[in-house]
Amino acid sequence: APPDVIAHNTLSAAEAAAGWELLFDGTSTAGWRGYGRDDFPAGGWTVEGGELVGLSTTGDMDGGDIVTTAEFADFELVFDFKLGPATNSGVFYRVQEQDGAGLWEVAPEYQVLDDTAYFAPDAAEGRTHRTGDNYDLHEATTRPTRGLGEWNTGRIVVDGSRVEHWLNGELTVGYEYYTEEWEALVEASKFDPERYARTETGAIGLQDHGTPVWYRNIKIRPIR
Repeated sequence: APPDVIAHNTLSAAEAAAGWELLFDGTSTAGWRGYGRDDFPAGGWTVEGGELVGLSTTGDMDGGDIVTTAEFADFELVFDFKLGPATNSGVFYRVQEQDGAGLWEVAPEYQVLDDTAYFAPDAAEGRTHRTGDNYDLHEATTRPTRGLGEWNTGRIVVDGSRVEHWLNGELTVGYEYYTEEWEALVEASKFDPERYARTETGAIGLQDHGTPVWYRNIKIRPIR
């Protein structure tokens, strides 16, 4: 292929040598399962044209959230995502399932959202629920989100207690777990401080919030 043609859902020799791993092979749902279940919720997600597609369009969340079968503690994660009208999804990290608690209740979320559909009501409430945010806790300092139907690249770096969210090459959020500031934000949020983000390792999760979303080129590099 010409050098300007990118082979999606593959690793370059340099990436493989640096320790990167594909979390989505572009053709199957291998390596993923439903949150709180052993199998994959085929009704809500499918693989089409090298993309992992969240099919839900009715807001009923029948498909269910999905998580990787592998767990990661410290890592660099990159992923491409595409938004449609009213897309509401997210990428979660250090996910450990808890009885009686959904994915959004137990782990931090890199928000993936059609900001134009939700911005006004969320802004009125003063909430941090837009793309690149750390959902409900940290608001992005810049918003380089591309338009609906265009691909964006997200990046999450977790190194010990330090976390960074990146969007299209720009740092949107940086925070430290378990500081006094962080604990105060959790206390004031919609989360239960006993449940939320208390694990040092866990799965990567993708949210089905009853709206369509597209992912590809999901790859991770464990730091240690």
